[in-house]
Amino acid sequence: MDFSLLNDEPVDTPEADLLGTGRAAREIAKLLHDSRTATPFTLSVDAGWGTGKSSLMRLVDAELRRRRDVETVWYNAWTSTGGDALEGLIKSVLMSFDRRVLRRALHRLSERRTLIAAIGATLGVALAPFGVAGLVDRFWQTLSVDPRSRNAMRDALRDLATEWAESAPYEPRRLLVVFIDDLDRCSEETVLAVCEAVKVYLDVPGLAFVIGCDRSALGPSGLLRDLGPAGSAFMEKIFQTSYRLPVPGSDEVEAYVRHCSERSGLRALIDDDLVKLIADRSARNPRRIKRLINGFGLECSLNPVWASFRPEAVIRTLLLQYLYGDFYRLLVTGDGTYAHAAREFREYRVARRVLSEAVRPDPESWQSTVNSVTGHGLAEPDMARPDGWAAVLARLEEELPTSYPALARDQNFVNLVEEWMRLPQVDELVKRLQEGGVASVVPFRDGDEAPDGGDDTPAEERDTYEGLRVLWVDDKPDGNRTYIEHLRRRGADVVLAEDGRSAEETLRTQTVDLLLSDIARGSDRDAGFTDLARWRQRGRFDGPAVFFTGRVTPARERRSRELGARIATSGSTLFQHIDAAYEEIRQHRS
Repeated sequence: MDFSLLNDEPVDTPEADLLGTGRAAREIAKLLHDSRTATPFTLSVDAGWGTGKSSLMRLVDAELRRRRDVETVWYNAWTSTGGDALEGLIKSVLMSFDRRVLRRALHRLSERRTLIAAIGATLGVALAPFGVAGLVDRFWQTLSVDPRSRNAMRDALRDLATEWAESAPYEPRRLLVVFIDDLDRCSEETVLAVCEAVKVYLDVPGLAFVIGCDRSALGPSGLLRDLGPAGSAFMEKIFQTSYRLPVPGSDEVEAYVRHCSERSGLRALIDDDLVKLIADRSARNPRRIKRLINGFGLECSLNPVWASFRPEAVIRTLLLQYLYGDFYRLLVTGDGTYAHAAREFREYRVARRVLSEAVRPDPESWQSTVNSVTGHGLAEPDMARPDGWAAVLARLEEELPTSYPALARDQNFVNLVEEWMRLPQVDELVKRLQEGGVASVVPFRDGDEAPDGGDDTPAEERDTYEGLRVLWVDDKPDGNRTYIEHLRRRGADVVLAEDGRSAEETLRTQTVDLLLSDIARGSDRDAGFTDLARWRQRGRFDGPAVFFTGRVTPARERRSRELGARIATSGSTLFQHIDAAYEEIRQHRS
C-alpha cells in the first residue's frame, strides 16, 4: 500500500473546492466590491475550528484579485503577540499603498510639524533612498514615538487611505480588503491589539476587513470573558456583519472523504460504509476528516498489529481517541482493578437509568446495575426499597470518573461507545490498547477543540528544577519515562520506587522535597493514599505531593484534599502542579 499524508492547507482555487464553498465566495466578493463606497466596515467569517474559514477567505481573495479596482492583504494574527500585533497589522496595510502616496503622506506630516525634532531635521535627506518598506517603517516611527503623536495617527491614516483610494482612474474608488485569519487562536492581549488597530486606527475610508474567527470563542464566555462592560461594548462595535459558514451537506462531505482517501492512497481500504462513518462521526469537519484519514494511514502503514483487526476497528478507535481524548486515556491506562472504561461506562449508564427511575427493571438491567454498584465496593441496592436508590446512585458516582455523568448525557459519545463495543474481538482490542500495541501513533492534538480532550505534553515554562529532590512511586515506572527524563533534564534529582516499602526506605534515608505517586497498585485500589496517610502520620513526609493517575473520581479528589495533595491525569496538569509545588518549596527554603 502506497500511503501519503494529506496536508492541512486551505483551498485557494475554485478547482480545489470540493465542498461547494465557491458560490458563497463569489457572492461575498461581489458584496465587498459593491459596498466599497460604504467603507470602512468589517465582515466576520464565523465558524468553528477546521470547518473551512480559511478556505472560504482564500477563495474570496481569489475572486477579488480578478477586479482591477481591488487590492488585498493577508495578516495572520496568531503570528504576533500583544502590541506587536497592532504594529504588524498597521504596517501590513501601509505596505499595500503606492510608494508615491506614502512619500506625500510623510511630507504632509513634516509640514504639520508632527515629527519629533530629530526626525524632522533629517526627513528631506532620509526619504530619498527608501523603498516602500523603508517608508512604512518611517511612517510608523513618526507616529508611534509617544501618545501625542499616536493621537494624530488615525487622521494621517485617513488622509493616506483616502488619497490612495481616489488616486486611481476608477469610479467610484479603489478598495483595499484586509483579511485577518485565526483571530480566535490568539491570546486576549493580541485580540484586543488587533481590534484596536481595526477600530481605532484603520477605521478609514477605502478599507474593508474580513476576519476569520469563531465568534463564540471571542464572546463573554470565551477568550474575552474577563473583559468589563466597556471592553465588551467595544468588541461589539468591531463587526458590522457576519457570515456563518454552513455545515456542508452529507453528499458533499462523503465526496470529500472519497477524494481525500484517493489522494492518500487508502481508497481500497475505505469502503462506502467507512466513508459514511468518517463523514458522520467527524461532524462534517474537513480538517478532522483529513486528520482522521492521516491517522488511519499511519496506523495501517506502521503498526502490523492492526492486521488482526478490521479497518473499521482502526477508524472507530481513532475516533474515540480523537474526539474524546480524556476517555481514551482512561481506557488505555486500565490498571486491572476495574472493568475497562468502555464496559464500566456501559454498566454505569444502565445503573443510572435504573436507579434514577426507581421502577422495577428487567432482570438483565438489574443484574448489570448490581454488577456496577458492587464492582466499586458498595453494598448491593435493595430491590424492595427503591426510595433509597438515588442515594446508591450518588455513592456510585463518587467512585466513578468525574466525566461519566456528562458523557452519559452526550448522545454522540454514547453512540460511539456502543458501536465501538460491538466490534469483533473488542476485548482483545482493549488488551492491545492497554499494552500499547495499537493506536500508538497520535495523529491529532486539537487542544480545546475536542469535547474532553487535552494536551498530554509536559509544560515547558520552567527553565530549571535545580535542587529539587523528587520521589516517584509507581509499580509501572516505564509509563512515566518521558516525564522523568523531562524532570532530570531540568536539574531535578528523581528517585524511583515501585512499592510503598522501598519508597518508605528512601524517605527514611534521604531528604525528599516532592512526592509523585500512583494510586492503585496491583489489586490495591488505594495503595497511594494509604502510603501517604501513613507517612504523614509517622512524620516521614510532610511536603507537597501529587497523585498521577488516569482515573480521577470525586472520592479520589476528596481523599487527595484530605491528605494535602494534588491530583493530575495529564502531563500538562502534572507539571503545572509540580511548578506550583516547586514555588512553595523555594519560598519555604528562603
